[in-house]
Amino acid sequence: MSAYFIIITLIIAGRILAWREVFPESAPEVLNKVVILLCLPALIFIHVPTLEASADLLPLIIVPWVLLACTIALVLPLARWLGLSREVTAVLLVLIPLGNTSFLGYPLIAGLMGPEFVRYAVVYDQFGSFLIVCTHVLFVLAWYGAGERPSPVSMLKRVIAFPPFLALIAALVFGNNWFPEWLWGLVESFADMLLPLVTLAIGMSLKLKLIPEHRLPLVIGLVGKLMVLPALALAMVWLFDTRDEIARVAILESAMPPMITAAALLSAARLAPPLASALVAWGVLFSAATVPLWFWIGSVVF
Repeated sequence: MSAYFIIITLIIAGRILAWREVFPESAPEVLNKVVILLCLPALIFIHVPTLEASADLLPLIIVPWVLLACTIALVLPLARWLGLSREVTAVLLVLIPLGNTSFLGYPLIAGLMGPEFVRYAVVYDQFGSFLIVCTHVLFVLAWYGAGERPSPVSMLKRVIAFPPFLALIAALVFGNNWFPEWLWGLVESFADMLLPLVTLAIGMSLKLKLIPEHRLPLVIGLVGKLMVLPALALAMVWLFDTRDEIARVAILESAMPPMITAAALLSAARLAPPLASALVAWGVLFSAATVPLWFWIGSVVF
C-alpha cells in the first residue's frame, strides 16, 4: 500500500503548492515537458532493451491489446452519442485502457501474490501498457491534439518528432549496452524523477470541482477502467484457459487505476488536463477498494 500513499501524498503536495501559489500557473506544463523530453526517454532506454517474448506468457501480451480494442469500440460510439468534445474523447481513449501497471502494479502484485509473480507483471506492462503508450497514445495525441483533424503527413511528423518515440527507435536499434557508467547513472536519475514530477504536476493542475461537461466523462472513465476492463480481462483469461497465476496477474494489472504518465502526456497536449488529473486522483483513491475486490474474485475463479 506504500505505493498508494506515495502517489496520494505527492498529488496533495502539488495541490497545496498550487493553492499557496508557490509556483507560477505554467509550472505543471513545464514539469510535463521535462517528463516528455528527459524522463520518459530515460525510462525507455532502461526497459525496452530487456524485452523478451515467450509463448507461455502470450495471454499477458494479448489481454492489454484486446482491452484497448474494446475501449476504442465502446468509447467512440458512446462519445458520439453523448456529444463529448474531442478533448474529452481523447482522455477516455487514453486513460481507460492504460493503468498504472508498473509503479502500482509491481508492488501490489508482490504484496498480494508474492514477489515471484512480479515477472509476469513486467511482461504485461512492457509488452502491453508501454508499447500502447508508444503507439496508440501517440496516435491519439496527434489526431486530437490540433483542435482539428490533421493530415496524415502532419500526424506522421508529430509522431516521428515525439521524443519518447525517437527514444523507442534508438533503444530498439542500439540497446543500452554501450552506455558508459556516467551516462547510465544519468539515465537512471532522469527515470527516477518521472513519478514525483508527474504526480506533482497532476496535483498542481487538479481541480476537484470539475465543470459540468467533465462530470459524466469522469464517471465513465472510472467505471470503465476500474470495473468494466477487469471484468473483460477475467472473461478473456478464462476463455484462453490461462494458467492460474498468470490469469490472476492479468486481471490485477487490468484493474490498476489510470496511468499517471499517460495523463501527463494528455496535459502536455492540452487535452482536457483537469479531467485527466481528476481521473488519476480519483482512480487511485477508488482502486484502493476495487483492486482487492478483483484480487478476491480472481482467487475464487482461478
